[in-house]
Amino acid sequence: MVLKVLCLDGEGGYGGSSRSLYESLAAMDRRAIEPIIWCARKGPIVERYGALGMTCTAEPLMPRFTSLPRLSRSLYGLLRVALAFRAARPLLGRLAQAANEADIVHFNHEGLFLLAHWLRRRCQTPIVMHLRTNLVDTPVARWQARMISRCADRLVFITENERASFVRHGGDPSRGVVIYNIARPPDASVTPHPVVTQDGRFTVAALANFALVRGTDRLLDIAAELKRRGRSDIRLVIAGDMRMRGRIPSNLKAADPSATSLDRLAKARGLDDVMLFLDHVAEPERVLTAAHALIRPSRGDDPWGRDVLEALAAGKPVIATGRYDRFVETGLTGVLLPEYSPGAAADAIVGLADDRATAARLGANGRARVLALCDGKARAADLLAVWHAAANPVA
Repeated sequence: MVLKVLCLDGEGGYGGSSRSLYESLAAMDRRAIEPIIWCARKGPIVERYGALGMTCTAEPLMPRFTSLPRLSRSLYGLLRVALAFRAARPLLGRLAQAANEADIVHFNHEGLFLLAHWLRRRCQTPIVMHLRTNLVDTPVARWQARMISRCADRLVFITENERASFVRHGGDPSRGVVIYNIARPPDASVTPHPVVTQDGRFTVAALANFALVRGTDRLLDIAAELKRRGRSDIRLVIAGDMRMRGRIPSNLKAADPSATSLDRLAKARGLDDVMLFLDHVAEPERVLTAAHALIRPSRGDDPWGRDVLEALAAGKPVIATGRYDRFVETGLTGVLLPEYSPGAAADAIVGLADDRATAARLGANGRARVLALCDGKARAADLLAVWHAAANPVA
């Protein structure tokens, strides 16, 4: 049976969830699926799908919302998404028609749950939802989990952690499975990013847009600690949009209260010689190819993001914060810091920089682990099995 699958992607290739959906579809047997992809932003992923012969269109009016740590921000977000639904009426009509013509509708992020709820009331096509983040512990998050449980026929969690978070917030995991994201080594044709010069310095990459929960701001303190130690042989290379939006702690902006981006703060603190900012990079694998390691100093206790998997697949050791060691494991694939401090992060970086043979060994171990756990064909087959189970619930 060839499944016609309508995939709704809340991004457009600018984030990990979008890239993960692409990897899943690219690894599937095209004789088994007829994919139609809608993404919320016209990004680099559109052309990549086109190269595979898949239809991908940008639908920028796609309403998105997920719970936030502060109640006031969640309520403001709900107001905005309500207005977005009004503006999206033409899109909603096309969505209902496309969904009724499909065998499965796959929502690629829990941030699309209100759209899934809207669709559930208007068509009987089975809905699959991919949960890619841990919900924050708020009443709004608990409401979100209950809404997802009601509207989705099947759930996919990217690790055991997202499933546990969903359960803690009152969600029903009985129709859900854990499927790790696909990660594959960079193609042999991939060349190092041209701006990341090979000058002998130990290069540590960070792949993330600015967000406090991702700990992007912590890179400033880590860089300052490295500079204090006189480690001019080490450089941090950050790829992502560094514009600071929303409420930013005043102590972070102390060096330049008018700063609107992290790179400007780095300059104000005299860290230009330690940090290199690349802005958004369409091919992050080129940054990883040029780097010796990756760092993820997240506040979210989540050392398993897209950046971590791609770095390990590229044979680079990872320094991350958290306790889940399925991917990053101290002494085997990198350094896992159960508690963050600039000094501890700097110690981990210096340790790898001073023992590059160990860094290479950890990178090789990480590559082997990810290739086993995140194999493209195997994980794509897992997702296809979920779609078949949703389309044929009695079988």
